[in-house]
Amino acid sequence: MKSLTILGSTGSIGTQALDVAKLCGFRIKALTANSRTDIIERQIREFAPEKVALADEKAAADLKVRVSDTATKVLSGREGVNECAFCGSDTVLNSIVGIAGLEPTLCAIKAGSKIALANKETLVAGGKLVIDTARENKVDILPVDSEHSAIFQSLQGCRDRKQIKKLILTASGGPFFGKTPEELETVTLEQALNHPNWSMGAKITVDSATMMNKGLELIEAAWLFDMSPDYIDIVVHRQSVVHSLVEYIDNSVIAQLGVPDMRIPIQYALTYPDRCVSSVRELKLWEYGTLTFEQPDYETFKCLKYAGEALRRGGVYPAALNAANEKANELFRNGKIRFTDIPYAVGASLEKTRNTGSYTFEDITETDKCVRSETEDLFA
Repeated sequence: MKSLTILGSTGSIGTQALDVAKLCGFRIKALTANSRTDIIERQIREFAPEKVALADEKAAADLKVRVSDTATKVLSGREGVNECAFCGSDTVLNSIVGIAGLEPTLCAIKAGSKIALANKETLVAGGKLVIDTARENKVDILPVDSEHSAIFQSLQGCRDRKQIKKLILTASGGPFFGKTPEELETVTLEQALNHPNWSMGAKITVDSATMMNKGLELIEAAWLFDMSPDYIDIVVHRQSVVHSLVEYIDNSVIAQLGVPDMRIPIQYALTYPDRCVSSVRELKLWEYGTLTFEQPDYETFKCLKYAGEALRRGGVYPAALNAANEKANELFRNGKIRFTDIPYAVGASLEKTRNTGSYTFEDITETDKCVRSETEDLFA
């Protein structure tokens, strides 16, 4: 029985990953979360992990009392999360939201665990650092995002990378695709959280509404598949049935299709190179009738354009872009700025950042800290 650690086990991806783990017979070695003691207590009692960690130290103290009748060791804070990541599981699935997922990913890689990556920011902010560390430790990074999983699956028959012409990421377009810039001025949080196809956490759902989510996936795809942004296209596909595609030099295009359910890519990352029976319902194309494809609107959804710019500039620019977006996203969710202020903040971060060329983990964390502070000051 293979062992699995899930970082971010109480969120949407984490809870679905536990469903998959139960179906496929994984042993849960460790779990982490931020502060949701009620959910992680139930997970402890069902899966009996050796360790759990809550980033919130007060919540961890409460959890320790709640589960004192179990054999699970309760840890707290950043150090506790990193210890769980470093526990030597066969696979570590990282579904932590935001830049907080970077350091645990590096810990898991250094422990020799295979990485099932659902944390975009790991590669957005620390792409070269993470990829180099994985190569040094001979660790595989397998994508969990549906789009990157689709590309990964569509590449399985490719014997020579020179045969690849381009990667094509699909985007749902979020709840506002087709709107004008003027219409976006009055967007409410409730509207932004009303995604047409996927059930996700609040931060990621807002990212989808601004289309920054696709921008982050563009950067992630460049690192995962070692592709220049010039060879990665984005197409808006409102139905979220075609999850992404690969075009080969003979202009043949191979795609991966399925109902919009994250348990499919989660399961493939955990069981690769094997496939197992899934609890996800079958795709019946006649239920959809028509599948549509459109070009993105880079001027209305400027976050998508800025992500491409940050990727091309390289260095710490993607880390700055991510930090500005995370902070602005948070400010919008807390009712302190408008929806259209998010791309404004992201664009401002690219103007203020100065490139470092090569970078260290400390460079990333310092950039993140400075840009968050500058973004908050922008709206003070």
